[in-house]
Amino acid sequence: MASLFSRGRLVSVPRKQARREQLLRHLAGTLFEPGRAYSEREVNAALLGVHDDFPALRRHLVTSGLLERTRDGSSYRRAS
Repeated sequence: MASLFSRGRLVSVPRKQARREQLLRHLAGTLFEPGRAYSEREVNAALLGVHDDFPALRRHLVTSGLLERTRDGSSYRRAS
């Protein structure tokens, strides 16, 4: 996992599915507390601290099922 980061920032999102899933699990587990609701702004800020393409990371987290989003997109939670 450390090879994907430089100075605490993600260098790039892995193309290989298995490696990307590993990264996403790591991000979900370290950036988001279980049971807590986050606004989209909070999710964006947390992900921006890791990588400039935070919209792609947010989308990957949601599509992989690691972050759950309300229908209207106003709230996110780490999946249990």
